Amino acid sequence: MEASASQIGGRIKRLRRVRHLNQADLAAALGISPSYLNLIEHNRRKVTVPLLFSIAGYFGVEPGELVDSDEGRLVGDLMEIFGDDLFADSDLTNLEIRDLAHANPAAARAVLKLYDRYKNLTGEETPRPVQAEAEPFHLATDAISDFLQANANHFPILEEAAERVRIDIDNSGDSFETGIRTYLFNVFGLETRLASLPHGVARQLDSARRHLLVSDLLPGETASFLLAQQIGTLAASAEIAAVIEAANLPEGDAPALARNVLSSYFAAALLMPYEPFLKACRDHRYDIDRVGRRFGASFEQVCHRMTTLQRKGASGIPLHLVRTDIAGNISKRFSLSGIHIPRHSGACPRWNIYAAFLAPDRINVQISQMPDGQRYFCIARTITKGDYRYNAPRRHLSIGLGCAIHHAREMIYSEGVDLTSEQQIVPIGTGCRICPRLECSSRAHPPADHRFRLDDTIRPESIYARMG
Repeated sequence: MEASASQIGGRIKRLRRVRHLNQADLAAALGISPSYLNLIEHNRRKVTVPLLFSIAGYFGVEPGELVDSDEGRLVGDLMEIFGDDLFADSDLTNLEIRDLAHANPAAARAVLKLYDRYKNLTGEETPRPVQAEAEPFHLATDAISDFLQANANHFPILEEAAERVRIDIDNSGDSFETGIRTYLFNVFGLETRLASLPHGVARQLDSARRHLLVSDLLPGETASFLLAQQIGTLAASAEIAAVIEAANLPEGDAPALARNVLSSYFAAALLMPYEPFLKACRDHRYDIDRVGRRFGASFEQVCHRMTTLQRKGASGIPLHLVRTDIAGNISKRFSLSGIHIPRHSGACPRWNIYAAFLAPDRINVQISQMPDGQRYFCIARTITKGDYRYNAPRRHLSIGLGCAIHHAREMIYSEGVDLTSEQQIVPIGTGCRICPRLECSSRAHPPADHRFRLDDTIRPESIYARMG
């Protein structure tokens, strides 16, 4: 029995690179030749099931998760962009799109990059000149999203740096909150102070006075995170630079944005150390509020940290995370569960990440099924951001976290849920233009490959739900 190499070659390569292994080292560990491993990674050889299990065991992942490769997400992204009206007359089939992703992934990603640029140039209400010296900001965010996905949102070099700093802070004898301030002063000569900063400014470094100012309007967990992030920019600057150097990011805003993202990663690793955090997740079955109280972290911070638990031999549940605002704009997207999150458009309105806005601050549980038949266990909850002051503007966001259905029992939120009941399943899609569910009454757009054939004698709930 064999597993298709086209399904797992890219995933094996990514896992190897994340762990900084060369092909010779991995081949020796698996008992195969480097040339054979090279052929597997380039999708030129099939993988036997025994070898599949050996690879999964080496990397500490489930064999089924190994088969859910990056190509699946690439196919989803390609189908999303080819669903644009721009390609209405191209007559591309799903099979042709899959062939492109599996046979020529580098070319497929180049198509994505080209489409990203096209969307940026055509999506402005007021045209603006393209500046040669900098990438448009949203292209940088797409690049960073792809960068995190390619690294499984796990950076061992930053975990190690955070652990070194954490030891120094813990050995100071102070409480962690006091210790982090003491560390900034003793190591970098920065005195931290709460201050009344201009509206919209959360943290400010006064280099002349050697003061690190944090807004006095922030929640405590946010203030602590900002201090930890500042430590990251100073104590792990070399490690962050090394990760960015190896990432091959586009020029312009992407490297600067990557520094911010990676210093935030360091902050989470410092506040929520890997081994104690993973143990708390397992002990409390991924109870986000309980784990957050243990580490003094917010709901969103804990959700983010849960997605980074991909250490070899000590990994957590492969999770997906998505964040959206009340208008449906997706501002964060990451998936290890295998679920596809739209790259440019809003997600399916049936997804519980949107229903969560109807019951603020409560966990909304859903068993979601994608058109390909894959099922996922998803939770969602709203969060509110804004200053701690009277009449301050508030931002309402929804955080979605989830896993493949076979991991659901590992999460406390599955208690009382019949995971085998067909009545519990909510059919969802990636986006209306590429979703094949023609009878869906929640449609906001027709499928890209269908045309109207309306019957004047019948009026469906949605005019897009019944199409010829």
